[in-house]
Amino acid sequence: MFYDDEPHGVFMFIDTKSFYASCEACQRGYNPMKVPLVVMSEQPNTNGGLVLATSPMAKKLFHLQANVSRQRDLPDDPRLIVVPPRMNLYIQKNLAINEIFKRFVPPEFLMPYSIDESLLSVKFTYKLFAKTPYALARLIQKTIRTELGLYMTVGIGETPVQAKLALDLFAKHSTDLIGELSYRTMAEKVWPITDLTSIWSIGTQMEKRLHHLHINSVGDLARINPYVIKKALGVMGLQLFALAWGVDRTDITQEIQVKNSSIGNSQVLPRDYNDQREIETVIKEIGEQVTARLRSHKKVAGTISLGIGFSYAACEQDGRSGFHTSLKIEPTNELRLINQQLVYLFRKEWSGQTVRHISVYTSNLNEFNSLQLNLFEQPEKQIKNTELAGIVDQIRQRYGFKKLVYANSLLSGGNAINRASLVGGHNGGNAYE
Repeated sequence: MFYDDEPHGVFMFIDTKSFYASCEACQRGYNPMKVPLVVMSEQPNTNGGLVLATSPMAKKLFHLQANVSRQRDLPDDPRLIVVPPRMNLYIQKNLAINEIFKRFVPPEFLMPYSIDESLLSVKFTYKLFAKTPYALARLIQKTIRTELGLYMTVGIGETPVQAKLALDLFAKHSTDLIGELSYRTMAEKVWPITDLTSIWSIGTQMEKRLHHLHINSVGDLARINPYVIKKALGVMGLQLFALAWGVDRTDITQEIQVKNSSIGNSQVLPRDYNDQREIETVIKEIGEQVTARLRSHKKVAGTISLGIGFSYAACEQDGRSGFHTSLKIEPTNELRLINQQLVYLFRKEWSGQTVRHISVYTSNLNEFNSLQLNLFEQPEKQIKNTELAGIVDQIRQRYGFKKLVYANSLLSGGNAINRASLVGGHNGGNAYE
């Protein structure tokens, strides 16, 4: 048989139903499935407020959608509860959920996938708790519902990708919030699907490319000659071909080796920036964040990259969405040197367009084992600069970023102080309120 040589495990992809909204509902004593509640960010860069999460009842009653609906779409209805995000609360709940998972699997068989999803390998443990994987899924749901008040959706499969497809395609629409797939049922349940964007890892652009290959369903994808799709789409084509068959040889206990890591940060600006000095202020702030991360990882960077995204109006006028440029440098993690080169890259490429997004990334990383001196500065000064940067990092780590900031962050356009209180770009909030 085709699947005889493939791994046959028992995997569960588990997701918290409407995670942010459910956490907020539970904190207020509501049933997260029955209360109409939305979590709305009011950060300046969301253009008047963006709905980050909606409870199932808010979707049903008011047709609100996360990351689509905005403040202007909210109905004037007293039943609707609107709350700000509290990222610290969601992180706390995520940790609590994963601690419960560890009661059913050892840590090496648990892989947190995102803040609201985790992958569990239960082949060797499910019989300790239940007769079937389905019964274990029900037990996990009941445990988390009892202890945390949250509802969990569970996808079960013989491979991680089957579990993910079962979660996305079936569990979220099932009354028991559980979906199951196996090698045997892939053709029956998944191949008839024609909305390819509903399949994990396939976006609108990939769907168009698949349509050009006359692939209009998952079944078409499964039946195509793998050499043809590899020639058209490269390695990604083979991955999609395997996905259509439910094949996934991932070993979640194996540590992932990153071949070419990078360290960086990006920022959506709170408004359109036209002034060169203001833009360069933010570039330097992000450069400061990146160099601090380099030092915390004991790394030096041999390449720096600057990405600038234009505002919508600037895109229309310029014909570009922005620009991206990079530069090889002598390996360093010194703020002054990296910011000098970032400003140089910006001035070299920018010609007055309105800016809305800035990203700074470093690559070609090496271990910071010694200080590379140069002929243009006194060694004592270079050593003193390195020591000073380390002291600044220690103070911020102990007392918080806001306790010690560079003066440029107080200038017009500076965002570092405001963003220091954010988590993941949103309000951290008090997890215990």
